[in-house]
Amino acid sequence: MSRDFSDEEIKKLKQIVTEGIQVYTELDTLKGGLDDTVKAIAEELDIKPAVLKKAISTAYKADLENKREALGELEDILVAVGRDY
Repeated sequence: MSRDFSDEEIKKLKQIVTEGIQVYTELDTLKGGLDDTVKAIAEELDIKPAVLKKAISTAYKADLENKREALGELEDILVAVGRDY
C-alpha cells in the first residue's frame, strides 16, 4: 500500500531529511577527528587505540559497573569450564 503525502507533508519530510543528512555528515566529521586524536594519543602513550576508545565510550555511557559485572560473569563461566588461562 502506498501513501500519498500532502504538499505540506512533503515539505516537512524534505526538510527533516536534509537536516538529518547534515547532522550525520557532521557526526562523521567529528568521529573522524576523534579517531585521529585517539590514534595519536594511543601511539604516544603506547596503548591500543581500541582500548582508549573503549575507555571514552565507557566514560560517556557511565557504565563501568555494568562492564565489571559482565566481565565477572565471563570470568565465572571460563573458570567453570576450565578455560581461565
